[in-house]
Amino acid sequence: MAVNDGDREKFFPLIEKKYGEKMSYWFKIMKSLEGEKYPVQIAHLRENYGFSQAHANALVMYSRGSESSKRFDTPAEYFKTVSPTQAKTMKAIFKALTTKFPELELVIAWNQPMLKKDKSYIFGISAATNHILIAPWNLEVLKKYTPKFKDYKVNKKTIALPNDWDVDTKLLQAMIKDSLASL
Repeated sequence: MAVNDGDREKFFPLIEKKYGEKMSYWFKIMKSLEGEKYPVQIAHLRENYGFSQAHANALVMYSRGSESSKRFDTPAEYFKTVSPTQAKTMKAIFKALTTKFPELELVIAWNQPMLKKDKSYIFGISAATNHILIAPWNLEVLKKYTPKFKDYKVNKKTIALPNDWDVDTKLLQAMIKDSLASL
């Protein structure tokens, strides 16, 4: 059973079934680990009880007070959490892309704003303290356009741009055009 909405409690029936104990038992285990760091708690569950990473994460995070892994319902909620400069740049990037490609849907996935077409993710953005990361989601497209971003840091799957990047609409639209063509 896939758990897609971020609700950690949806893992509980699977945890009880797979590991043979009621959740009250697992909460007692977590109580005994209270004050330990996240990696220690995860390792304890994995090494001593055979928990998968997903099940251990759900239990640990729920025990720490996080009932859901979902932080944002809309891109607008996400933009409120980044600096005004980053939000302005990100909105300009998405506007440049959705104006040219209105079939793309702006959604939240992995707690980041993403553009997708049908079930395929095409482009995403995330914010760090000192830069914005853009991700074209197509490694061939990233490789093709890397020379155009020679003044910026290009990583394995992302490009780091300044928070106040002067949006190159034509460049971004060309990237998306190539990404859509490869679907």
